[in-house]
Amino acid sequence: MYAVIRTGGKQYRVEKGQRVEVERVGTEPGGSVELSPVLLVDGKKVLSTPKDLGKAKVKAKVLEETKGPKINGFVYKPKSNNRKRWGHRQKYSVLEITDISAGAASTKSAEKTAQKTDEE
Repeated sequence: MYAVIRTGGKQYRVEKGQRVEVERVGTEPGGSVELSPVLLVDGKKVLSTPKDLGKAKVKAKVLEETKGPKINGFVYKPKSNNRKRWGHRQKYSVLEITDISAGAASTKSAEKTAQKTDEE
């Protein structure tokens, strides 16, 4: 079973036990965070509609906060003595996926839609 989650404006494909480095979440290291999936795949079942994903949850534990590589920028405009130097270092949270659950109601609706397609 795997899920696609959205956090920090990006989407990640995650499985249980996997460690993921995402943009900083507001939880301290040692805490847990609950993410809502965009897509959930469990064998032959694929949950992708908002109705199916209503009760689906992905739980993760925040292991640590790290920093990405330093990005240096420099802007120079000739003949005007205009120079600007800047830098950026993104902060990340390292998450460990502890549980992926589809929710009872969402799996029932997925089974109903699977039965309808098999009958047709």
